[in-house]
Formats: sequence, C-alpha cells, structure tokens
Amino acid sequence: MIKLRQALIVEGKYDKIKLDQIFDTAIVTTDGFGVFTNDEKLQYIRRLAKQCGIIIFTDPDGGGLVIRNYLKGAVREGEVYHAYIPEVPGKERRKTSPGKEGLLGVEGVPDELIVRAVMACGIEEETRPDTPPVTKADLYELGLSGGTDSSARRRALARKMGLPGNISANGFLDAVNALYSKEELIELERDV
Repeated sequence: MIKLRQALIVEGKYDKIKLDQIFDTAIVTTDGFGVFTNDEKLQYIRRLAKQCGIIIFTDPDGGGLVIRNYLKGAVREGEVYHAYIPEVPGKERRKTSPGKEGLLGVEGVPDELIVRAVMACGIEEETRPDTPPVTKADLYELGLSGGTDSSARRRALARKMGLPGNISANGFLDAVNALYSKEELIELERDV
C-alpha cells in the first residue's frame, strides 16, 4: 500500500473501495453531485485541505469535470492537488452498459494507471515515521463503535470535531487518523 499524507477526494463508494486497496490515506466521497448541497461534507473537505492537503480524483467524464471544477472553486485554502486518469473507453464490470460518454471511471481503470495519475499530481509517498494510528479496537474501547449507543456518541463527537454527523465508523476512523492523534481523540472524547 502507498501511504499518502493528503486525503483523496473521489466521486462515489466504488471509487473509494478501489482506492482503499491501493492507498493508505483518508478517502472521502463527494457522493456524486451530492457535495453541492451537503455543507457538512464540503466543510470537512475544506478542513482536510488545510490540515493535510487533498487530491481531487474524479472520473474523466463531464460529471467528473463538473465536480472537480466545483471543488476547485469551493476549496480556496490549503493544499489542493488534481489527479487525472486518461480517457479509457469501456464500462465497469458491475455495470450493464457503459456510461453516457463510454469511458471508464476511477473504479474501472487498472491500478497502475491510478498510481501513475496520483503520483504525477506533484505529491510524494509519505515517508516520515509512523505514529500509532487510531484503530477500530480503540474506537470500541472508547465506546464509539460496536456498542448500543456508539452511533449516537460517534455522531456527537463527529459534530464537535467538525466532521459530518452521519459519518460511518470506518469514515470516522479515516478522518480521525488524517486530522488527529490518538491522544487528541481521547481528550476530545472525554467531553462528550
């Protein structure tokens, strides 16, 4: 796995699933055009840009270009990189027919093209010493995952941290590891 400091911003969950197998970093979905109306998600992306940088990695079709341009205008502070995949004709395996423009999206192109595109946007693989990441076991011990009221506790803490309130446990874990240390999480959790 390639460790990145910057978070990857992609269109949908299948893009995220694909990139989770290649990169060790926070990966955030725009939920397609949903980011246009989801202020919490946009604030989260802006915060990531300021704290660790973001790489916008959308499909090479018209929809991907609209989302990329929207984010380019909406995220004015912090580090913003743009990764582009080439236009490759075809359709994703899970789809019955190709998209309107007949091009593969992020989820459909070979891993080598993805790595080349991301690394060509001007970033370098993260090489500094690892700090112990927050794990799923840590979330469980803090009562933020796997318990009867863990979803409500996680939602309250997420809002306090400036994260989307509806973030999943896995998404919360990615966000915490991108933005906070384990010690900072424990300190913030005490007040919830």
